[in-house]
Amino acid sequence: MIQLTNLKAAVQRALRLVTAMKDVREAEVFASTTGHHACRLNYTSEIPCHGVEEPKSSESSGIAIRAVFAGPDGPRIGLGSEARDFSLNGIRHAIEKARHAAVADPDFVSLPAPAAQPSPSERKGRPLTKYHDRAIMDLQDGALVEAGWRVIQDALKAFSGSEPLAKQAGSKDKLASMGLILSGDVSLIQQRIALASTRMPKVQTDESTCVTSFVTAMVERYQAKGSGYAAATHLAKFKGDAGGEAARNAMKAVGGQRLPTGTYNVILGPQPVSDLMTNLILPSLSAEAFYSCQSSFLGEMGRPVASDLTLYDHGALRGFVGSRGITCEGLPTGRTDLIRRGVLQGLLSNHYQTQLLHRDPDARDKLGLNPKDHPEVLTPRNGFRLSNRGGRQYDALPSVAATNVFIEGSVPHTTATLLSLVNHGVYVGRIWYTYPMNGLRAGDFTCTVVGDSYLIRDGRLAAPLQSNTIRITGNIRQVLQNILGMTKQTRPIIGWGADEVVYAPEIAVRGLHLTEIAQFMDSV
Repeated sequence: MIQLTNLKAAVQRALRLVTAMKDVREAEVFASTTGHHACRLNYTSEIPCHGVEEPKSSESSGIAIRAVFAGPDGPRIGLGSEARDFSLNGIRHAIEKARHAAVADPDFVSLPAPAAQPSPSERKGRPLTKYHDRAIMDLQDGALVEAGWRVIQDALKAFSGSEPLAKQAGSKDKLASMGLILSGDVSLIQQRIALASTRMPKVQTDESTCVTSFVTAMVERYQAKGSGYAAATHLAKFKGDAGGEAARNAMKAVGGQRLPTGTYNVILGPQPVSDLMTNLILPSLSAEAFYSCQSSFLGEMGRPVASDLTLYDHGALRGFVGSRGITCEGLPTGRTDLIRRGVLQGLLSNHYQTQLLHRDPDARDKLGLNPKDHPEVLTPRNGFRLSNRGGRQYDALPSVAATNVFIEGSVPHTTATLLSLVNHGVYVGRIWYTYPMNGLRAGDFTCTVVGDSYLIRDGRLAAPLQSNTIRITGNIRQVLQNILGMTKQTRPIIGWGADEVVYAPEIAVRGLHLTEIAQFMDSV
């Protein structure tokens, strides 16, 4: 990992150099280093294995310059970057790349700057500093492998302590012959950034860390599987309990049943709630989706869009996995209310998208109100430079992304009270391949139920469902309007390929349509 002092010095040098050029009107310099440390989990009871496989590390470091160049036909904006070269020569290469890539953008107003009329919280300054974990930043190879084994050992402890499986197996040797399989990964992420611009010349820095684990366990003889998840900001808080959770869920799935097509009252577990948020709801609550008329909530600002739901994003809370001290635009993070007691309140936005909507002559129709009269609807707290490599990346332009997403209901339910509320229905614990149909705006979606799911009878979990035998088809607006209640307790879930962390409760929904997936029969 490149040291923070080196990033800061490179940004200072680059800003001095680029602002001295006669054709540069504005400039922004961003430097980052992102480290990914991961190990694969692959435990099989009947096949020789290492348990923890492929411990590996990767690092992405570099510097990027975004500049506004003067031209005979008006200003042109370009981004140029250089990987791992923070010298004057590397900085010059990045500037020339930005000049070569520069294009006219009639919608461009300016590079990000502090709010002209900051809110009371913004006037207090940055709330989150020194919140990262030194143990992750200074990670040793042995600590990564140890974290992987912690997950496996927790899973094996759960398997060996299972009375139903032990009774069927008769001995520990026979228990192993049932085909116990554990797969997944443990990932530790380190991030450092430094940035400055002609509008914010003082170099700002940020450091963040997290550890995550995604685990699937199987009892192969019974074709039963379960999953487990964990996420934390500090390595000391990582206990390996995702392995035990996956093992327990796999054992509960033994003897799974099929479910006929029908409309059911459903409890969505934390992972399905997170998946719906990541793939359907949050993309519709971005300023970009409103500007391009792709949102499911187009024109609904200030109007009811859900029954019992408060939804907000907060990137400045200490101890939460998605928190960041500043955005990748150098602006403060904080709380953005998206839906409050069912009413649409605000959008996730960055500086560029905020300016687009403020200047859009059709903004009133797109939002449902005039953003100039309601500035709280568009506050650029969510501009981050992200890519499909994960984490902050120096060579990406700021896009709109959530941080920590929180979901609350007016009545603080428990799992037991939700089960009583549903009485007869289905508990959906894990879904996969969630995507919008007919475009995001229509709100229609489909997904497959892949595990951790049960029939609910008389207010209790009665029997497990077979994995991959039912599919959910519905409309996300109808799901939000048919919420029966949700638990007060939440847990952090990071979706596949997602950067935001959803602190997801369990949510009961009325009248969700489930479709049985056809069963292939063996040929005779």
